[in-house]
Amino acid sequence: MSEYGDKAELIRSKIQEREEFVRESWVKAMEARLVRDELVKCQRHESVNHLENCKWLSEKYLLMLKENKVKGYKKIDF
Repeated sequence: MSEYGDKAELIRSKIQEREEFVRESWVKAMEARLVRDELVKCQRHESVNHLENCKWLSEKYLLMLKENKVKGYKKIDF
């Protein structure tokens, strides 16, 4: 019976790790969305000068687009 209990606990911990990973992935994606919203606000506010004054936000957003993609799992590998 203990063999099955150990296996079940291993499966539970693996699922928990995956859920935490996916949750962190979504948090990073939402951070990128917030930066995008701030970039849009900055571009509207600065109008003609937005290329100079909002450059740091656009660079940050581009970096976040590359790094903060939502990742998940397609199969269970126990």
